[in-house]
Amino acid sequence: MLNLVVIDLGSNSVRMKISEIDNYGSFNVIGYQKEYVRLSENMGKEKTLKKEPVERTIKALKKFKSRYSKLENTKIRAVATAAVRQAANQKEFLDLVEKEVGLKLEVIAGTTEAYLDYLGVVNTLPVKNGLIMDTGGASTELVWVNNGKCCERVSLPIGAVLLSQNFNLTDEIKASDLYQAMNLAGRTISSTNWLSKVHNLPLIVLGGSNRTIAKIHRREMTTNVDDLPDIHGMHLSTQYIFDLITKLISLDKEGRTQIPGLSKSRADVIVGGLIPLSIVLRNLQIGEVIFSNHGLRDGLLYEFLAKRTI
Repeated sequence: MLNLVVIDLGSNSVRMKISEIDNYGSFNVIGYQKEYVRLSENMGKEKTLKKEPVERTIKALKKFKSRYSKLENTKIRAVATAAVRQAANQKEFLDLVEKEVGLKLEVIAGTTEAYLDYLGVVNTLPVKNGLIMDTGGASTELVWVNNGKCCERVSLPIGAVLLSQNFNLTDEIKASDLYQAMNLAGRTISSTNWLSKVHNLPLIVLGGSNRTIAKIHRREMTTNVDDLPDIHGMHLSTQYIFDLITKLISLDKEGRTQIPGLSKSRADVIVGGLIPLSIVLRNLQIGEVIFSNHGLRDGLLYEFLAKRTI
């Protein structure tokens, strides 16, 4: 029996998933932990990780270590994505994590992140043809799935934290700021030429901002927490999503915190986080969205299982 510890350090949060794997390749998730660290906070044009977010991240990683260090026969796979990938002081940060936590973080490329998202989705949802979209804090990954295969993939430097902070979308939103954010995100997404070939395909979305839509919807369906439907595999219409985004834009930060299903720690970055989705839905004439609760961390698990059986 082996315990696979997967740690995913993103721009907004750091998450750990522990899976118990037997000798036949069957697995059981025995632990999950998430901490909001907002690592990409105030990175600015100089793209440097700032002291306070770094300290929050180190603290969270130490908390994770106190849990996985009690396990026997562990294999640890710890990856860092967009915030660390883009950081000018990346090496200093990685050295600090290794010194303070004893953890070697692997900074993965955006295309690798996109492929791991693909593995996480196609192994848990019946996707033959479609577009996968993962919006994080500092990047957005897009994957074209054709006949079950990863046909094209790209990572774009736009995300919830960066768009929200760079264009003042954290509290009350001005039309001029929103327009500039939409314009930048639109130009960035339009630079991906192969997107013109994926009109009207199913759109499978993941990432904290996108999943928040499904979380809000299920709280509208029932107020009983025990009866909440699973997000994974949920379908929602494009019109519902456009109406919800319109409502979120009309509210200030405090107003957004009052919406059931929307985490208070996400209220200041949710509008920026939903801009990429809004643009993709509009440009590709997509009528329905499917939500996935499985992505990069699950992709690392399935990648490990595939290599283990070879």
